[in-house]
Amino acid sequence: MAHMPRIQFHILTLFPELFTGILNSSLLAKASAKGLVSFNLTQIRDFATDKHKTVDDTPFGGGEGMLLKADVLYRAWRSVVPEKSCAEAPSGSGLSSAKTITILLSPQGELFDQKMAHELTSTYSKIVLVCGHYEGVDERFIDLCVDREVSIGNYILTGGELPAAVLVETMTRLVPGVVGNERSLTEESLERDGLLKYPQYTRPREFKDHTVPDVLLAGDHKAIQTWREQEMRRRTERKRPDLLK
Repeated sequence: MAHMPRIQFHILTLFPELFTGILNSSLLAKASAKGLVSFNLTQIRDFATDKHKTVDDTPFGGGEGMLLKADVLYRAWRSVVPEKSCAEAPSGSGLSSAKTITILLSPQGELFDQKMAHELTSTYSKIVLVCGHYEGVDERFIDLCVDREVSIGNYILTGGELPAAVLVETMTRLVPGVVGNERSLTEESLERDGLLKYPQYTRPREFKDHTVPDVLLAGDHKAIQTWREQEMRRRTERKRPDLLK
């Protein structure tokens, strides 16, 4: 009997072809093949009802650009969250159950980080990612169907596809069984007290007059651990002092 994936990702997008290479390569492809996660792409345009398959329109009150239409987005969303309609849900909550969340990728959202990745991965088994495009999204869809707006940085992209891929990649790595050596997850940058990872070296021992630190060659594991912890803080202070705040 097949097991349900630990997380089902449902991505609502106007450009599903952008995900083809990403979802079918490297760790994501392996995770999907093992049945640990599933990736489902929904073409928003399929839910437009007019002959031109219109998904956007000009904003009321004037303004630049075009907005994705609430009714088209609603039907696309409803196709993957069929348990409860937006009208039945509390305002601002598109949840169909405690295990499902709808996220809009938006520059107005909370800044995505490793802590949020852990929270989402451990809490939800069905994650719906809505990729905005054009000038934005009709606010009524956000009010009725979106649980959380998330941003990957303080800059503007053409659409939400790349941010959605970032969320999928980051969270998939945290699913048990996806990364072969799960201990390596706890040693990565930002995982231990929010600090950057210590410097690492491999063969050759000397390269262009640069040598590997002696402490790493002596076999004293306690000394190595102490050195690594010191280097984590030193590196963070030098490269990302904002993390220490």
